[in-house]
Amino acid sequence: MLLRVHRFIPATKVEGPGIRACIQVQGCPIHCPGCAVPFTWAEDGGITMEVEQLAEQILQGPEVEGITFLGGEPFAQARALAHLGGILKNEGLSIMTFTGYLLENLQQSGKQDDLDLLGVTDLLIDGPFQKDRLDTSRPWVGSSNQRYHFLSDRYLHLQDQLKDIPNRLEVRLAPDGRVMVNGLAEVSDLEDLFGRLLL
Repeated sequence: MLLRVHRFIPATKVEGPGIRACIQVQGCPIHCPGCAVPFTWAEDGGITMEVEQLAEQILQGPEVEGITFLGGEPFAQARALAHLGGILKNEGLSIMTFTGYLLENLQQSGKQDDLDLLGVTDLLIDGPFQKDRLDTSRPWVGSSNQRYHFLSDRYLHLQDQLKDIPNRLEVRLAPDGRVMVNGLAEVSDLEDLFGRLLL
């Protein structure tokens, strides 16, 4: 089974609770105005990876407590991600999934793949990014309409601690000199960061 991936991060501290692997999938049909990652929209971008090989890479990589699926739009590849999530959950890892769709719509979609991905997800963040409701005061979300859904008890203890968890950025320098950033920040903060890097 194949998964189309924009970027794979073996270990990160900014894409959910604890140290996590992160898969940023390629392809998004939603196209939120003001999206920070419009380069992930095209369905023919990124690279294809075998789900089983990706699972093995995660399990043999840095020690992580879970994996985060973000986009693009994870539910555009729900079948492959549900399969990957199932393999990793059997090994004790947690699953966090972002989506621009609403949980209620996914539950009522009648699509078994959507239900399967929800079934392996411990923490779901739903809702499209809305640039007129920009809000980075809560961890991992970009606008005030986005919601946290604790679909298992794995992270239920965080429910009352969200206001105390700060947003963070990670900056990585690739061997070819590219600067890659992941995490969440205001555009002005990113402009200031890159302005300093260019000095």
